[in-house]
Amino acid sequence: MDSTSSLIAQVDKNRLGHHLFHLSSDPLPLRKLNYTRPGADRNSLYEADDFISTQLADYGYTVEKEAVPVQAIRTNPTKPMPHQFDWPGPADPWYTAYNLYAKKIGSQYPDEHIVVISHKDSQSWTDSPGAHDNAVGTVANMEIAHILSTCQSQRSIWFIFCNEEHAPWTSAVAAANMAAAGIDLIATLNIDSIGGKPAAASLSGRRTNVTRYVTPEGERLAALMARLNGRYGIGLEQSAYRSPFPNDDDGSFIKAGFPAAVLNIGSFPYADPNYHDLGDTPDKVDLDNLVMSTRLSLAFVAHLDAHGRAAF
Repeated sequence: MDSTSSLIAQVDKNRLGHHLFHLSSDPLPLRKLNYTRPGADRNSLYEADDFISTQLADYGYTVEKEAVPVQAIRTNPTKPMPHQFDWPGPADPWYTAYNLYAKKIGSQYPDEHIVVISHKDSQSWTDSPGAHDNAVGTVANMEIAHILSTCQSQRSIWFIFCNEEHAPWTSAVAAANMAAAGIDLIATLNIDSIGGKPAAASLSGRRTNVTRYVTPEGERLAALMARLNGRYGIGLEQSAYRSPFPNDDDGSFIKAGFPAAVLNIGSFPYADPNYHDLGDTPDKVDLDNLVMSTRLSLAFVAHLDAHGRAAF
């Protein structure tokens, strides 16, 4: 694989921005199974799946689709923001959501795997554009896949695009299937809501990234993330946060028996003022922060590919 410095220099702000606006503004105002745009022939999450799959195919990947039955989460306006929802009831309709996989097979250690995962759906209970939650993670994952597509990797890298704003989380299916298959998984990186931060941090021009971890293996991965931020002069305000229990899509892998899993996020506890709201629009995304967090995530994947478990 090319040097990490060369790789992270290829992260393209314009491409990230174009994909971000496509998935959370025009033509797709949101991404969910229970919404179909006027004049469209399929729901907006399927349209997002088509766009992501087409881009990945253009990069040279064969995209695999894994069907998972899910329900839309219910709206509950009596609850305080940003948690105005209830889990679906047994009589609520079921839909088919898809995990998307783009797999890069390693040239030297093909049986050792690295997973980069992001949820691509927006909230099923409200019409939030979901720019920070989680179009940013989706486009960062796409960008990393794009840059690595022309490089020979030593280990196998799986780029997974799942669904977390419907129930159940489809990352749990991906993780359980990898465990059942006996996959040797070195590490999982979940990219979700990168660049999302308090309004005061945005106004002051701070570029933040938090690596959240749960396990001792995750703590070592978070320390590696901090070292890479400094080594390559990425310039983020990088910090780590220990969570007392596994959660989100990285948590799905921890629960399935893969303890080396972390989350990259803009702030934790998450403090974006438009979280789960109609105001979560792409014009509010700090594209420079998005570029920097994508570079750090890419450096992390490249370092793990080069060194395996010895990296942490």
